[in-house]
Amino acid sequence: MAIVENVVIIGSGPAGYTAAIYAARANLKPLMFEGFQAGGIPGGQLMTTTEVENFPGFPEGITGPKLMEQMKAQAVRWGTECYTEDVTEVDLSQRPFTVRSSEREVKAHSIIIATGATAKRLGLPGEDKYWSSGMSACAICDGASPIFKDQELVVVGGGDSAAEEAVYLTKYGSHVHLLVRRDEMRASKTMQDRVLSNPKITVHWNTQPVQVFGENGRLSGVKVKDRKTGEEKDLQVGGLFYAIGHTPNTQLFQGQLELDAVGYLVVQPRTVNTSVEGVYAAGDVQDHEYRQAITAAGTGCMAALSAERWLSANNLIQEYHQQQEERKQLTEEEEEKIPVETEENFDLSATRHYGGYALRKLFHEGDRLLMVKYVSPTCGPCRTLKPILNKVVDEYEGKIHFVEIDIEADPEIAQMGQVTGTPTVQFFHNKELVKDMKGVKQKSEYRQVIESYLPANVSK
Repeated sequence: MAIVENVVIIGSGPAGYTAAIYAARANLKPLMFEGFQAGGIPGGQLMTTTEVENFPGFPEGITGPKLMEQMKAQAVRWGTECYTEDVTEVDLSQRPFTVRSSEREVKAHSIIIATGATAKRLGLPGEDKYWSSGMSACAICDGASPIFKDQELVVVGGGDSAAEEAVYLTKYGSHVHLLVRRDEMRASKTMQDRVLSNPKITVHWNTQPVQVFGENGRLSGVKVKDRKTGEEKDLQVGGLFYAIGHTPNTQLFQGQLELDAVGYLVVQPRTVNTSVEGVYAAGDVQDHEYRQAITAAGTGCMAALSAERWLSANNLIQEYHQQQEERKQLTEEEEEKIPVETEENFDLSATRHYGGYALRKLFHEGDRLLMVKYVSPTCGPCRTLKPILNKVVDEYEGKIHFVEIDIEADPEIAQMGQVTGTPTVQFFHNKELVKDMKGVKQKSEYRQVIESYLPANVSK
């Protein structure tokens, strides 16, 4: 007889991880599909922010990716089973419910939905051509790329995210233009003050972009329009970043759960209960008013408590008791401190390497397939990719060379590699670039490239 899970959590972020912590502490042993590429990245929108300064308990602030790492570690420590996979189908028509991903199918008595929302695009003429070649919806992920250094940059939006990204980009760009559709910003007073007092930021009120253009395959400018006068002009810039809101990730539930006019899940007043008993919604997937990390975490707590009570009332709970020694201390995961290699400590026979010196030596002297990962310190997706690539590299120990490059520490290396965003993984064979992979991919995609260039599979 197939196992039926007490509760399956679809999605992660503050809502999903908090739900997992509470459900795991209640000995429900929750199973979580934290997502992969659909609707963003595991960890939610905080994986694309820098400092989070308003989450209680962190007086000095904490980066979004670090906060999500700690939440996930706490959930795993108490027994949450996590899969970095996208859910492809949910069947709520019969009980137990069915949840499917590309890798597995599970049955569940209850479900907590924490799928969040996805960053919007404008669909401007030229957008598809220059996306990832000067255009992005994540300044925190891509702002440190060499192509934006000392360039004039544009941020579109008027909320806290737009203000934060504008300030962040002043570290890299020569000047930042903030395009605000109205004659006022929606951002908090604190964030507005930071923007308006920064000499490297110019706010363009009542202004919207209408077209992007470029040359040699890269963005070089934005045509903007004054919404009051109708006047249009060109801004010669090297980068454009969207911060214009989000669309709820509710496609899986259309026709099965009640949605509002703009696609958010409808919950009963003062609860997280959806239109189907035993199914709960937490975080931005059901909240288009507050949309804060702390409110998402609060609804995650509500969802887990509600699921536990509903399971108990229906005599469906199967409790899982952990032994103390089984709880692995993952709350402060140790970062691998890889020393930057120099002439003194470089080892050509090793598989893993770090830094520009190692890359140059391996490029010219190595006889294996060379896999290069480009990351930046503030990049949330880079943290998501880390365990995925670590497993792949472990499988090919002694058969490939793997190098990690921090594009802030080695900007000239990133410039030569024409890296336009992080994470990026490039493969070199016989001193030639044979594959360039942007963003986070599945392990199978990296394996496929490696397998095709192992000695037995390369024609001599």
